[in-house]
Amino acid sequence: MNPMKKAWKNPALLIGAAAILGIAFGLVVGPWAANLKFVGDLFIRLIQMAIVPLVMASVIVATGSMTGSGMGRMALRTFRWMIGFSAVAALLGWVISILVRPGAGIDFSGTVDPALEASAQEAQGWQETLLNFVSTNIFEAMSTATMVPIIVFSLLFGVVLNAYIQRSGNRMVLDLFDQIQQVVLTMIRLVMVIAPIGVFCLLGNLSGTVGFAVVVGAVKYLGATLLGVLILLALFVVVTALRTGLSPLRLPGKLGDQTMIAVTTTSSAVTFPTVLRTAVEKLGVSPRVANFTLSVGLTMGSYGAVLNYMIVIMFLAQTGGVQLDPGTIVLGMALAILLNMGTITVPGGFPVVAMFLATSLGLPFAAVGLLIAVDWFAGIFRTFLNVNGDSFVSMLVANASDEIDRDVYEGGAVAASGPVDLGALTARFEKADALD
Repeated sequence: MNPMKKAWKNPALLIGAAAILGIAFGLVVGPWAANLKFVGDLFIRLIQMAIVPLVMASVIVATGSMTGSGMGRMALRTFRWMIGFSAVAALLGWVISILVRPGAGIDFSGTVDPALEASAQEAQGWQETLLNFVSTNIFEAMSTATMVPIIVFSLLFGVVLNAYIQRSGNRMVLDLFDQIQQVVLTMIRLVMVIAPIGVFCLLGNLSGTVGFAVVVGAVKYLGATLLGVLILLALFVVVTALRTGLSPLRLPGKLGDQTMIAVTTTSSAVTFPTVLRTAVEKLGVSPRVANFTLSVGLTMGSYGAVLNYMIVIMFLAQTGGVQLDPGTIVLGMALAILLNMGTITVPGGFPVVAMFLATSLGLPFAAVGLLIAVDWFAGIFRTFLNVNGDSFVSMLVANASDEIDRDVYEGGAVAASGPVDLGALTARFEKADALD
C-alpha cells in the first residue's frame, strides 16, 4: 500500500488534521463558525447515548467473570503500591490543575446539557451524597445518565451474578451482557468513523467563539499532563531508590528500549513483552514477581491515565465555569482510580472515557472535542508513565520479598526471562490500550 494512503487511514492522523483545519477555519471566519456547532454536538451525542449501556455491560461483565487470584503477600504488596501511586497521581492531577488552570480562558459557562442537570445538582451534605449513590429507580438513573448509581447497581448485579454462576454454572446472563458490550463497542467504532468531521466542527465553533485561547488551552492541558508525568516519574525513582538501595543513575539505560516503544506506539500491550524482558534481564526482578506484577499492572498500573483523567475533569470544569465542591472532587478522583483499576471498564478509547467522566460529574461537554483532538499527544505521556511505573512497582515488590538480583541490576550477571503466554493476557491488553 502507498505510504501516503496508509498514513491517511490512521484515525489519530485524520483527527489531528481535522483539528488543525477546524481551529484555522474558526479563527478565519470568526463567530460564523458557530453554525457548525450542531454537527459537533451530534457527534458528541452519538457517543453519549452509548455510555450508559456500555458502562453497565462492561462493569457487569468485569465483576461477573471474576475468579479467585490467590491473594498472597505478593498480590497484597502489588495492589498496595499500585493503589497508593494511583491515589497520589489523582491528587497530583488535581493540584496541578488548580495551579496551571488549563481550562481557564475558554469560557463555556451556561452550556451544560439540560438533560444532565439532575446529575449536576449540588448535594446538601455527605449523607445525601452517599444516599444518591443508590437509586430507588435504576431506569430513572439510566434515563438521566446519573452514572454513579448506575455503577453501584452494575457492581452489585455483577457480584451477585458471579455468585450465581459459581453455584449453578449457568453463564447465560453473563454471555448476554458480554454480547451487549461487544455490540455497543461496534457501534462506537462506527461512530468514530465520523470523528474527524465531528472534531473539525467542534473546534471550528470553539476557535470561532473564543479565538486563540483554544490553542493556549490545548497547550496548557498538555503541559499540565506532561508536568504531572515528570513529577510522578521523579517520585517513582526516588521511592524505588530509597527502598531498594539501587543506584537510579543506571535506570535511563535500562528503561530506554521500552520507553521508545511506548512513546512511538502509545500502547502498553505492544510494549508488554519488552517490559517483561527488561524487568528480568536488566532490572533483576525474578520471573515470578515480574510475570505477576506486570500482567496486573496492565490494567491496575495506569498511573498516567489516572493523572490525565483528573486533569480532564478539572479542565472541563474550568471551561464551563463549574466550581467543584470537595465531595465532587473526591468522587472524580475515585472514578479516575476505579477506571485505572479496571473496576469500571470503559473500553472504546479516550472519547468514551472523557464523556463518561463528564456525564458522571455533570460537567459541560463543549471542550471535549479539543481534548479528543490532542489526545494522541496526551496518550504518549500516559503510556510513558504507565509502562515505566509498572517496572518500578515490580522492583519494589521484588525487593520486599528479596527477589531482586542486584548483580543483574549492576550489570555483573545475566538473567534470562522465560516464555509467557501472551494469549492469556488478551483481555488485559485490550483494557490497557483503552487506558492508554
